[in-house]
Amino acid sequence: MAAIEVRGATKRYGDVTAVSDLDLTVEEGEVYGFLGPNGAGKSTTINMLLDLVRPTAGEVRVLGRDAHEESVAIRELAGVLPEAFDIYDRLTGRQHLEFAVESKESRDDPDAILERVGLTGDGDRRAGDYSKGMRQRLALGMALVGEPELLILDEPSNGLDPNGAREMREIVREENERGATVFFSSHILGQVEAVCDRVGILREGSLVAEDSVEGLRDAVGTESTLTITVDAVDDSTLEDVRALSGVSRAEAEGTTVTVSCEDAAKTQVLGTLEEAGSSVVDFETREASLEDLFLAYTRDEDDDAPDESDGSEEVAT
Repeated sequence: MAAIEVRGATKRYGDVTAVSDLDLTVEEGEVYGFLGPNGAGKSTTINMLLDLVRPTAGEVRVLGRDAHEESVAIRELAGVLPEAFDIYDRLTGRQHLEFAVESKESRDDPDAILERVGLTGDGDRRAGDYSKGMRQRLALGMALVGEPELLILDEPSNGLDPNGAREMREIVREENERGATVFFSSHILGQVEAVCDRVGILREGSLVAEDSVEGLRDAVGTESTLTITVDAVDDSTLEDVRALSGVSRAEAEGTTVTVSCEDAAKTQVLGTLEEAGSSVVDFETREASLEDLFLAYTRDEDDDAPDESDGSEEVAT
């Protein structure tokens, strides 16, 4: 059974189409990254999953249930960290968690959850006195109550420092290892790349790509960056490297040569340097990052952005 199934979902607000004929499947046990520029329709999609807004057309199912007809049952089985959430300033962190435990009729220990999300010693403080990062930790803790089958995390690292973001990623991995499906939306692409099995890229309300990061990289053909340390290099050698098929750029700063090229050209680049008398001391390759891929799929059409058929066998966030 798929954890999330969206079929032909469209959501219109008057003359504005926020989501257009969206097909999306998240399998049980996946960590799925949901990406898109501002206004792409990510929040609308998440709100349709939670029955906070209803599609103008199409079907939305979560954990095998109709998102509208069985929304109460879905909320009992899911943990949600929304991008915009409210806390009660007068209640303590522990009281928030006690309320969540009671609502889900779970046996979770609020103190254990406070410790897990890094709020040990702060449970008796009023949440109104929490910093933004502490509020984010508290909201994550509330989402974890009841060992949910599905975690929907919308910008979960908002307000977190690097240590907090790392701890959040560890919690995502632990929940996934426990068996939970995680639907993870974030604008911090490094976070998504670090934890997600598959990524979907949404653009103007439509899914334009869906695959693993490696699959997206292969589909786009984004170049790698080859950084090479040599004993010496001259302009003539650089010209020879630039002339190679698959090389778009070659620059040198001192004894460091930086080359942008297709994967197939890497061996030729190194061979050309060696043949010209530049001894290669060391080299490293930086593959295209998720940010590079995101830009490739979301730039304007007149910049030759890939169409909906580019991506993989599963291409339709």
